[in-house]
Amino acid sequence: MTFNGNWKVDRNDNYDKFMEQMGVNMVKRKLAVHDNLKITIEQNGDKFHVKESSNFRTLELDLTLGVNFDYSLADGTEVTGSWGLEGEMMKGTFTRKDNGKQLTTTRIVQGDELIQSYNYEGVDAKRIFKRA
Repeated sequence: MTFNGNWKVDRNDNYDKFMEQMGVNMVKRKLAVHDNLKITIEQNGDKFHVKESSNFRTLELDLTLGVNFDYSLADGTEVTGSWGLEGEMMKGTFTRKDNGKQLTTTRIVQGDELIQSYNYEGVDAKRIFKRA
């Protein structure tokens, strides 16, 4: 499947501003930019096994497209939502548990890059990963 593989963060675009909008404090924002995040994705039909590993935490989760699940962001923000597939793009729509505001995330593979985009309260950001 398109998303299958090991991915390592290569660069960020507007990520600090996005985290600031999310309410992440300056110290955590500075650390997050250098988190050395690696993502392993295994897709089997509409089911995904995802492993995230960074300098700060490692977690694994199993998800099914269209099925809601709870998730804790690296800064501790709790969200609930689901991933869907729109053509070649994964789209995640999540609601923050603390304030009810929506966070949208997309993942798309272009060449040897996985582009993960975020939108929260009008602020867009991207994290670009290379195949590891």
